[in-house]
Amino acid sequence: MDFSSFTDFNRFPILLTLLLPTLIFLILQSVSFKRKILPPGPFPWPIIGNIPHVIGTKPHVLVSNLAKKYGPLMSLRMGTRAVVFGSSPAAAVEILKTHDRELSARYAPKATPIEESDLKKFSLLWATDCHPHWKSIRVLWKSEFFSNKALDLQAEIRAKKMEQMMEFLRNKEGSILAIRDTVFTTVYNTLGNICFSKDLIDFNDEKMGSDWRVIMWRFMECATTPIVADFFPFLEGLKLDPLGQQKKSKKCMDKMFGVWGDLIKQRRMENGSDDVINHGDFLDFMMANGFSDVQMLYMLLEILPAGAGTLVATSEWAMAELLKNKEAMAKLREELEGEMNSNSIKESNLSKLPYLNACIKETLRLHPPIAFLPHSANSTCEVMNYTIPKNSLVMVNLWAMGHDPTIWDDPLSFMPERFLNSNLEFKGQHFEFLPFGGGRRMCPGLPYAHRQLQLILASLICYFKWSLPNDRQIDMDEKYAVPLQMKKPLLLIPSRRC
Repeated sequence: MDFSSFTDFNRFPILLTLLLPTLIFLILQSVSFKRKILPPGPFPWPIIGNIPHVIGTKPHVLVSNLAKKYGPLMSLRMGTRAVVFGSSPAAAVEILKTHDRELSARYAPKATPIEESDLKKFSLLWATDCHPHWKSIRVLWKSEFFSNKALDLQAEIRAKKMEQMMEFLRNKEGSILAIRDTVFTTVYNTLGNICFSKDLIDFNDEKMGSDWRVIMWRFMECATTPIVADFFPFLEGLKLDPLGQQKKSKKCMDKMFGVWGDLIKQRRMENGSDDVINHGDFLDFMMANGFSDVQMLYMLLEILPAGAGTLVATSEWAMAELLKNKEAMAKLREELEGEMNSNSIKESNLSKLPYLNACIKETLRLHPPIAFLPHSANSTCEVMNYTIPKNSLVMVNLWAMGHDPTIWDDPLSFMPERFLNSNLEFKGQHFEFLPFGGGRRMCPGLPYAHRQLQLILASLICYFKWSLPNDRQIDMDEKYAVPLQMKKPLLLIPSRRC
């Protein structure tokens, strides 16, 4: 390599001319930050701001440690962008209730392979604001797919897919398996039948299930990983993405769209024939209401990866915690044996199982599906006597609250008993416990997720004993991603109990 160009001072005026506008912009941004009464935070480095403070494999832990020093409402400057973190129930109330209207916007990471105009038209998850069309789609989702009536109609599907999972595990008795792959195939096929009236994965094709799980999790991980333009918006036109996050996420999205798109085309052809079958599923409903193929694909992109990812990660964490805590496992088994018919588990019985639900809540407290609830300020507002500038990112730090000793006794221990005889729920009204969010951006799929988690965990514990290969220890290390997941797959050996 010729290094002489780096010492060619004749080119310095040209270089200075090119860099001067950028330097001026960064200086003005820095001055602007100082003038606003932002929440406290560590002193930012020149140009890059506080990026060095959160670089690492576990940024949620680093941010939570900073919050212990700078308080429940803290600001960081990530490049030129202000990011505010709320890490206490009081801060969560301000963000999700008191100022819900001003802070209900959402910022879509630049690696998301979807045009901003399409996000506004089609997305529930990443729509930049809660516009009327967004509200109408959300109401539709809640009424047609996640209402109690809709969930009751889907109960037969869940029961059938659960029995298929049980049969698969019986055939795998004595063999080592990754519980995440088993649960993923079950959940993905359940959602597949709700959306398409068919299985999307062959349960006996373990590679197929693993490959699809990797595609979906890689999509969510790549699409939500910040790139240069997320920190320096004025550089967006340069398309700086050294790790190729956007390219990777688009590749995964295209694979999913290819399969789902073929199913949509097939259904449209069936509907155009003389023998039309009313499936009563997602496709039938959306087509009957005039949604285009593109609209349906984008909706499926939010239902399937996010829905499956959350359920798989939470189920795996729950199994890991129960296997580490033998007393909790024994209590749960005793409750299941006392309340359930050993030949079948019925959804209608699940609400009668307080310890099962306490185990699910305790898992979600320790291991929330996402570490930060992402919001954005659509207007400047005052929160806890500090200024939150328009377009600032505002994050509710779920992970920090779940591990806060001022909120929970012995917060690092798995203690489902803390939720017994307690009215603490995760429906957005108790701001110390918000695994599914709160305010107008709260996850509409919560009722479905809760029922499915109950059914999965009850089935796994009621019908099988579980052991670790070679009596190895469970590695509880976590991987920061969406969803927050175990770094290493939980490998288990099932054996039948009945």
